[in-house]
Amino acid sequence: MAKGHFITLEGGEGVGKSTNLAFLVEYLKSKHIKFEVTREPGGTPLSEDIRNLVLNPRDEEVDDTCELLMVFAARAQHLNTFILPRLKKGVWVISDRFTDATYAYQGRGRGIDLKAILDLEIMVQGSVQPDLTIYLDCPPEIGMHRVGERAELDRIESAGMAFMHRVRQGYLERIEQFPNRFVKVDASVDLESVQAQIAREVDRYMDQH
Repeated sequence: MAKGHFITLEGGEGVGKSTNLAFLVEYLKSKHIKFEVTREPGGTPLSEDIRNLVLNPRDEEVDDTCELLMVFAARAQHLNTFILPRLKKGVWVISDRFTDATYAYQGRGRGIDLKAILDLEIMVQGSVQPDLTIYLDCPPEIGMHRVGERAELDRIESAGMAFMHRVRQGYLERIEQFPNRFVKVDASVDLESVQAQIAREVDRYMDQH
């Protein structure tokens, strides 16, 4: 049985990941692809509990290293009980975020040593990487304006504009490091244009595989 494909969707706050994930789901259905959708942090009951610990606002200040370890704890559970079993069965897995987000948010955003993140990555996932990562890119000013229209911000969304610029830089560095895995989509334009870009990149990937 052929191994399933692992596709991740990445981007900063307010880039339209949820809307475009829904589009990607419908697009893959139209291609008769067998897949399941998940997210990080989260994806399993235990990992969702950890997600709440990471994102929920609280009076107590959360130590950056604590945040990093919680993210990887959720990922270990998610990877071994959800992602890998499905890939082995030939099912495609579509994930809203994966380890690139950790390098962007905890690495560049929080300023944690990237070598420490790499050590945890190797311990938790070994050589497992997405087959394709769709990165939705847009200036943080545009993204946070969209986020500001929501009723309540989570702990990460409340981290400030300088943090969001560092996160974006972290993602752009990942693209430079792994150009064969990433496709960059301009998410600052109208939704129809964004989704046309996504469809084109998915078609290109499927033609190659």
